[in-house]
Amino acid sequence: MRKMLTIALVALAAMAVLPRPAATQEILEGTWRIISDIRTNTKTGTTVETFGPKPQGFITYTRDGRMAVLVVRSDRPKPQDIAKITEQERSQLFSSMLSYAGTYKFDGKTIEHHIDLSWNEVWSGTTQIRDVKREGDRLIYTTRPSRSAVDGSISITTVTWEKVK
Repeated sequence: MRKMLTIALVALAAMAVLPRPAATQEILEGTWRIISDIRTNTKTGTTVETFGPKPQGFITYTRDGRMAVLVVRSDRPKPQDIAKITEQERSQLFSSMLSYAGTYKFDGKTIEHHIDLSWNEVWSGTTQIRDVKREGDRLIYTTRPSRSAVDGSISITTVTWEKVK
């Protein structure tokens, strides 16, 4: 009995020291599917669907504060054979996707993605900040004005995600 009590107390003590996500972070836990990704050029006001009219992708947030995202254009080229892929096809595949992983911090209004690794090395080691608005099962992320990884213009991007059930 004493041994079981000791084990239980040690387990409780270990749980007390483990980092727990803030209640606001629990809102994000799980996987979300991209619905739209619209980039607005701050100079001209023109908008473009960054990953086309039907982007595909997911963002996942875990309880332990990790996150990963993969977004691709739905009209990506599909090379005939991996052994015969051309440099142009490789370039098109790279420029028609976005992917990164790292940790996150969410305060209920703003999310910070602390990027450990990325499809684009320029982002590795950086923090990407998005303002967040929740509408039912959807999250709407808005970036601060920044240089687009797609075409280099200063833009604001609005991304809509829907919870995967």
